[in-house]
Amino acid sequence: MTTPFGTTGPAATGAAATGPAAAAAVTPPSVTVFRDVRPYGTDRAVDLIAVDGLLAERVPDGVVPEVVEGGGRIALPTLVDAHIHPDKTAWGEPWYSRRPAGSLPEYVQGDVDLHRHQRTSVADRAHRLLSHAVTRGTRAVRAHVDVAPAFGLAGVTGLAEVRERLAGVLDVQLVAFPQHGVRRMPGAGALLARAAASGLVDAIGGIDPAGFDGVPAEGTDGEGPAQLELLFGLAEQHGLRLDIHLHDRGERGLGPLRDIAARTRAAGLAGRVVVSHAFCVPELTGAPLADLAAELAESGVGLTTVAPSAHQVLPFRTLRAHGVRVGLGSDGVRDSWSPYGNADLLHRAHLLGWTTDARTDEQLADCFALAADGGAELLDLPAATLEPGSPADFMLVTGECLPQVVVDLPTRELVVRAGRVVARDGRFTG
Repeated sequence: MTTPFGTTGPAATGAAATGPAAAAAVTPPSVTVFRDVRPYGTDRAVDLIAVDGLLAERVPDGVVPEVVEGGGRIALPTLVDAHIHPDKTAWGEPWYSRRPAGSLPEYVQGDVDLHRHQRTSVADRAHRLLSHAVTRGTRAVRAHVDVAPAFGLAGVTGLAEVRERLAGVLDVQLVAFPQHGVRRMPGAGALLARAAASGLVDAIGGIDPAGFDGVPAEGTDGEGPAQLELLFGLAEQHGLRLDIHLHDRGERGLGPLRDIAARTRAAGLAGRVVVSHAFCVPELTGAPLADLAAELAESGVGLTTVAPSAHQVLPFRTLRAHGVRVGLGSDGVRDSWSPYGNADLLHRAHLLGWTTDARTDEQLADCFALAADGGAELLDLPAATLEPGSPADFMLVTGECLPQVVVDLPTRELVVRAGRVVARDGRFTG
């Protein structure tokens, strides 16, 4: 017996164990058949069979599966948000009126002001936001969490709690991020070291080594450690990844980017270092862009973009053609920097298409692939291909084809993680 988007009957049946083995009966596999769905919007409907969290070619012998009727809906892989700041969010809180800001120090001070204004804990706000992201079809995130004297390690411990609460539903990688700088903020380097040694974070972050953090702030002693030396040292000491914000343009951005590539090669950290935003890269074209892309690919440094505007979005097609791993992220969501953002990575793929003037079906599909596959590569997650052996991580939507889904942003009617339904019609079921 089946119902649309519902499951009935036993998850599995099997013969009872007998004799001496009765006390150690084998647990039958968990099997669900998602019937009559169209992978990537193909014309032919198929059944997706989830067995213990992976897609399989057939239902195991002797098992009666649960069945979910897909009704000819499109099945698409769930998405990986490669760059989000859930600790800063005011999502779901009373409206917060932001004051004008025109420089990075002013935005950073805005973070402190909003943090003091909040009455809900970091953990509860971040859990609310990331649960919402799940309902929009996200299976994993890389969460940047501020580490600074104004916050201590509250963001790290709060997001570590959220990671535990969402275990099995959403993968959360934590980045200890010195948003206030290391050289310009006394005490930030020591806090970053504590975070690295805590066992709670997956990566260490950084910010604009030559610009914002290149010189000490007014009124400080200027004896803070050089940022990249500190970051790479912590990464090597504690076996952590690196993910460094780089907003600087021109040579002030390109110089540190090349330095990061060189340090990555020297430290043997290929595949474990990411530079976020990298606004200096979209300024390049032709041979200079190709040369930089080759250098990044050879060193194993990846990049992330959040599609903020046409002149700041990374040339991801060119970069990927040269072998550079590139991911897509949400960045801030209704925080002190901006009232915008929604943690809907399909919407972010839509914005990526908008900012890059994607018009053809292939171009629109590229935008979706960056959200689905690009982040998975950066976070070293298995690809969700909808093929046997792939993680049973997908969403069902009503639509004609993949490009139309990217443009029209239909409701994620069903979100599946490891073969289990975790959201229905925009509601988190966990």
